[in-house]
Amino acid sequence: MAFALSTILLTLVPLLSAHAVSNRRPAGVAPEHPLITPSPTLPDPVTRTIHRKRGILDDLKGNVNSVLSELGSNVPSYVASGVPNFFQDFPVGKDVRKSLGLDDSQISALPTSVLNIPSYGNWTDQGWNLRFRGNVYKQPNISEEKLNDLANIFLIDTSVEELPPDQANQARNLTAAIFVLQQSDENVTFNLRPAPTAGASGEQGGGGAVTPDGGSQQVRFPYETTTQGDYDAFVPIDGSGLADGNNTSNLQRLNVYTEGSNLGNATSYLVPPTGLTIISDIDDILRITKIYQPKEGLLNSFARPFVQWKNMPDIYANWSRSIPDFHFHYLTTTPEQVTRNYMDFIYKTYPGGSFDTRPLNFSDVEATLSIRKYLLDKIFETYPERKFILVADTSNSDVMKAYPQMVTDFPGQVQCIFLRNTSATDDGNRFPYDTSGFEGLDRNTYMFFTVPDDLTNLDIQNGQCLNASIPQNLTFGYQGLPFGINLGSGAASVTSGASLWTGLVVAGFAVAFMV
Repeated sequence: MAFALSTILLTLVPLLSAHAVSNRRPAGVAPEHPLITPSPTLPDPVTRTIHRKRGILDDLKGNVNSVLSELGSNVPSYVASGVPNFFQDFPVGKDVRKSLGLDDSQISALPTSVLNIPSYGNWTDQGWNLRFRGNVYKQPNISEEKLNDLANIFLIDTSVEELPPDQANQARNLTAAIFVLQQSDENVTFNLRPAPTAGASGEQGGGGAVTPDGGSQQVRFPYETTTQGDYDAFVPIDGSGLADGNNTSNLQRLNVYTEGSNLGNATSYLVPPTGLTIISDIDDILRITKIYQPKEGLLNSFARPFVQWKNMPDIYANWSRSIPDFHFHYLTTTPEQVTRNYMDFIYKTYPGGSFDTRPLNFSDVEATLSIRKYLLDKIFETYPERKFILVADTSNSDVMKAYPQMVTDFPGQVQCIFLRNTSATDDGNRFPYDTSGFEGLDRNTYMFFTVPDDLTNLDIQNGQCLNASIPQNLTFGYQGLPFGINLGSGAASVTSGASLWTGLVVAGFAVAFMV
């Protein structure tokens, strides 16, 4: 991808001048030779601690992004935003219709399909309410040649034609799932049945739930689908054969079948008011994605088979077996069109659980950054008496902001926060991460870790969240900058002068190029 390097460099000049620490030449250093681009001079080996909090990195990133935004449509929105998220700008509705050249009669002849998201239910004074969540759509018939052209839009420095046959097929299948026609104003009916199994936790039946004695019934969703084809609401269900939520600690599994669609099936969970829930991200914590390297991230998401991250399944399986009635909830900000692969991977590799994904009406970058907090708030508000374990990684800026904010917004509900430090474990991740949100929180309630084994032998059920043998080194500011530079109130000393500004320039380029 070609970028206007000179333009970016020129943009950085006034920024660096405005934030210059000192123009004084270190003692013993001769004036530079009048070169067009002077070579950097090495100052005396003294250090200087950065005390100022003037948003240096924010200013730098803002200037770089403003340049990238002016470079035109060749720069993907996820780059121009400074957000490591390549799942942006998916086509919907009329865009799909136009790109495929479909008319009304062709669309009318297509069968209707449903994507049903595994969800959760809560207990109230009126009984059980189950959240129904998903999307109604039609799948156009697209030729392989056209699918190849469409799939190539999402690949970098390669094409479908260059991929191995199995990866090419997956890329085409996922592209077909993106180019669908969402159906508005549709009525949906579901059939509920007791679910015997769900997930792969190593425990009989999977996950920490039980199969209820009853619960079979038909439920007509009370609202029509939105303009994007979505449906999402809690609906009261008949409790016959189900244990009352105020008389059991067990989670109860129900299979949810969508009438008239073979694809619209999912397993949902009736979760009692009290207990322990884990809310887990998926990318780069449960599977290898490398979302911070767009070329690799796209291949790992669109073409290659999903691969677990190290021995993380063992950690989750142990928690599922050892912690009674542990509710697993998987929250990803991946758009719902491409989440079938995610659900299939989770149910084959990790304990069964409920899901949250990004609805279609959260489509631009700003909405993407707000959807995680929106979904977190929803489940916390649904279960005000439950405790929560939050798991993710440092490459998501929304996680670094939302997770500590949940401690403040919902006092007493966040039991532990676990964050994989991707910068420390993958040299391909050059995105800095901001730990300022953790300043003031109880340091025994969160842990930054590097490998799954760091989580072993922690009694998370009783609130042990910190493995004392794992260094934390938090500065409560931007960390993971080049040359070991960290900013914040707890930052260790960093080299003054040229090294600081060189680091910030490189950080700006990392944000811009995500190389």
